[in-house]
Amino acid sequence: MFDYGELRLLVLAMIAEKPRHGYELMRVLEERTGGGYSPSPGVIYPTLAWLEDMGYAQVEVEDGGRKSYRITPEGEAFHATNRGLAEALLARITSPGSGHRHGEPAPVTRGMENLKLALRLRLRNGSIDQATAEKIAAALDAAALAVERA
Repeated sequence: MFDYGELRLLVLAMIAEKPRHGYELMRVLEERTGGGYSPSPGVIYPTLAWLEDMGYAQVEVEDGGRKSYRITPEGEAFHATNRGLAEALLARITSPGSGHRHGEPAPVTRGMENLKLALRLRLRNGSIDQATAEKIAAALDAAALAVERA
């Protein structure tokens, strides 16, 4: 759904609106896309870590240990420089039909995106032996069969 770096800008714009928790960011992104994109913790938290590493966001630990992310002055400057792109991204994801990709219902799009992410993350963990590759292929084949029959 996003090109390289776009999610970073979008998350920064959202914490510029107000400080937010990681799970709140996931929920708001899903709502704003009409359910068409549901980011996982494996996407949001590395994005927040990058923003923090760059000095654009800072973590505030609240009572109970929950972490809230707040924009920093450096983040405000970066956001101001990229405000037009961030506003275009917000407009794109909240436009009518943003919850659908090529006419697909939002839950189907979400499921496809989650599967792609799971495969990418698993394959990045290093080499996969033959038995594991066969298990993954069998799971994909079973999913394909279930989709065909639905």
